[in-house]
Amino acid sequence: MKHLCLLFAFAICLAGCHRDKSSAATAPTLHLFAWSEYVPREVIDGFTKETGIPVDYEVYDTNEKMLAKLAPGSAQYDIIQPSEYMVEHLIKRKMVAPLDLAQIPNLSNLLPEFRNLAYDPGNQYSVPYMSGTVGIIINTDKVKEPVRGYADVFQEKYRKRIIALEDNREMVSWAFATRGIAINDVTPENLAKVKPMLREWVKMVKLFNSDDPKALLIRDEVDLGIVYSGEAAKLMDQDKRFKYVLPAEGAHRFIDNLCIPAGSKNKGAAMQFINYILRPEVSKIISDRFPYTNPNAAARKLLSDGQRANPASYPPDAGNLELFRDIGKANADVSVLMTELRS
Repeated sequence: MKHLCLLFAFAICLAGCHRDKSSAATAPTLHLFAWSEYVPREVIDGFTKETGIPVDYEVYDTNEKMLAKLAPGSAQYDIIQPSEYMVEHLIKRKMVAPLDLAQIPNLSNLLPEFRNLAYDPGNQYSVPYMSGTVGIIINTDKVKEPVRGYADVFQEKYRKRIIALEDNREMVSWAFATRGIAINDVTPENLAKVKPMLREWVKMVKLFNSDDPKALLIRDEVDLGIVYSGEAAKLMDQDKRFKYVLPAEGAHRFIDNLCIPAGSKNKGAAMQFINYILRPEVSKIISDRFPYTNPNAAARKLLSDGQRANPASYPPDAGNLELFRDIGKANADVSVLMTELRS
């Protein structure tokens, strides 16, 4: 009898194991298409462990590259991570699906200043993931003169000692701000006005790099540059020689969002992932690894005093910050201009 009981128990165990494997095998894979160096592996693994849903993480380094790959067939992705102006563009082209906010109750954790913004009123299509600024990083051991704005960076004495973002629209916006042109007023006439300036600026840059500008700065291969605030924050924590400055002429404040492509076959799991990201303890992990400006009020309370005091992550004087807006076909004009100048 004892042996029969053991055999029966063993059969039940085998059946249970078989069901678990079958369930895992049929769990839908969530296809995440997001910025490189931006979603911690432990966050992805934590979601999979809790839900049983595996996540495939593919990366890009500009909004435009994301758009180019998304356009031919958005059904291949379930979550994307566009910046504010790209959200607006995707909404206009009906390339993102409306969110069921009832499935994302953790949206209430967001600060009011990051909700109901002009690029997506009512957060019908997007949920802010992380925000930040584009500003100037300075090695104070190498650069002794005051650097307050873009024109102070792009000087002949710093030729080939400058690092800059790999982003055409960003660089055009710096030239616009220097000439007193609104950064969203992208017209052929305004591009012509800044073309001579940009031609000289491009020649002064040693490297265009958005992913890891820290490496050249740490090795003293460049002395200053224009970078994302999260990269500056990590660098300043690592090396006290560095200082972050918001350009006096004005700066771009970006907001990277989570959206669901219209063709996604996995919208329920995608909203589950978005709601998971908005948990305070999960959002804190993201800030720990990538110290941008966290729009999650509940998560900010979990950060250390040192994290909240980092002037790159949370600037004490935010100054003149603007969001990019969708500029439509003018984006192609920006690309043509910068390709010409950089070639």
